[in-house]
Order: sequence, then C-alpha cells, then structure tokens
Amino acid sequence: MTDDLSPAELAQRFESLESRLAHQEHWLDTLDQAVVQQERRLEKLEQLSGMMRERLREQHQALQASEPQSDQRPEDDIPPHY
Repeated sequence: MTDDLSPAELAQRFESLESRLAHQEHWLDTLDQAVVQQERRLEKLEQLSGMMRERLREQHQALQASEPQSDQRPEDDIPPHY
C-alpha cells in the first residue's frame, strides 16, 4: 500500500501520525496528572474518615460512660401495646 505513495504523501502521513502521537501523549500526561490528584485526594479523604471514625468512637465511649448503668436499655423495652 505504501509503495504507491509519493514521497510527499508519505511525508504528509508521517506528519499526521506524529501529530496524533503528540496529541495522545498530551492526553496521557493529562490523565496521569488527574490520577495523581485523585490519589492525593483519596488519601486525604481516607485520613479524614479515620479521624472521624475515631472521634465517633470516643464520643460513643464518653456517652456510655456518662449514662447510668442498668441491666435494661430503652430500646429493649416492650411497647405498652404488646
């Protein structure tokens, strides 16, 4: 197929391929940067989630410590209509 093309046509095809390659490399770089940013954001969100989970655990423990200890919890009570 390339035997039929003139040197000018071959040069044009070569330039077209180089242009497409440059465009694809640009998009790969852009996508790579986006992945890196998403990874950093995910790490921050995981850290924040861990901190929130720890704080919730501490608040739950503080609430349990401040409640009077009884054998029966309010959610265990049977409603009066039973």
